Amino acid sequence: MKHKIGFNRLSRRSGARKALKNNMVTSLFRYERVTTTKAKAVEIRRVAEKMITRARVDGVHNRRIIARRIRDEAILAKLFNEIAPRYVARPGGYTRILKLGWRRNDAAELVILELVDRKIRERKKRAVAAETSGEEPAPSVPAEEPGPKV
Repeated sequence: MKHKIGFNRLSRRSGARKALKNNMVTSLFRYERVTTTKAKAVEIRRVAEKMITRARVDGVHNRRIIARRIRDEAILAKLFNEIAPRYVARPGGYTRILKLGWRRNDAAELVILELVDRKIRERKKRAVAAETSGEEPAPSVPAEEPGPKV
């Protein structure tokens, strides 16, 4: 029976697991989208949602608690100044998991973990604005970048 198992150990010792979560949450907030395995995404989602909920109220105490996990000051500022204000009226559910299929090597289920109301890139915005105004869009507007594969 699987009673009282509160989290997935991800086949790592506690220090490596903690570093993995910290780095992946930082990447999620940096790119607003990451591609990873389902097991990792479910664990990262738990950490990220708690951080966003705490960051909705900007204060010294909340910043220090989140700064324990996110060491990059630019990403910490982005979380408090850009990401958290988007979700002030939302009572939870800040991330979504989109299934991609199975990895060919080891048949692990791959997913995309992304923020629900993530920003559209500026280039794409400019291209849409140019199309509506009748001007010619920028020469090459690539599709949205999916973020790092972890």
